[in-house]
Amino acid sequence: MDLTAGARYTATGKRKSAVARVILTPGTGQYTIGGKGLEEYFPRHALQRTIRQALEVVGYDTQLDVVARIHGGGVSAQAGALRHGISRALIVAQPGLRGELKKRGFLTRDSRVKERKKAGLKKARKRPQFSKR
Repeated sequence: MDLTAGARYTATGKRKSAVARVILTPGTGQYTIGGKGLEEYFPRHALQRTIRQALEVVGYDTQLDVVARIHGGGVSAQAGALRHGISRALIVAQPGLRGELKKRGFLTRDSRVKERKKAGLKKARKRPQFSKR
């Protein structure tokens, strides 16, 4: 991987309705998400671990900085979108990492989204209470 000062690798990650635009640059392993640090934007340790997985698997967790802009979705979906975006940016930077990332499922876009509400129902599948009389 080209770790010169001017290298920038960009990608987009998605999960549910969250979209993360990610830029990887050579650095010290800093995360900047919407102008905030990783711990400030995602206070839950489980979500932080999810986000860090892709870089830790390939061993670049202390060599690349991550700058991201995220919109849509909830916190868990945003974390998943960020991991997906980081994984795709790593493929742009070094195509040889594809096999390892794909094996762990980081490149698969989780296509599960909320089902639409149907007419006559309270939610997508929840029915109104039945009254016999």
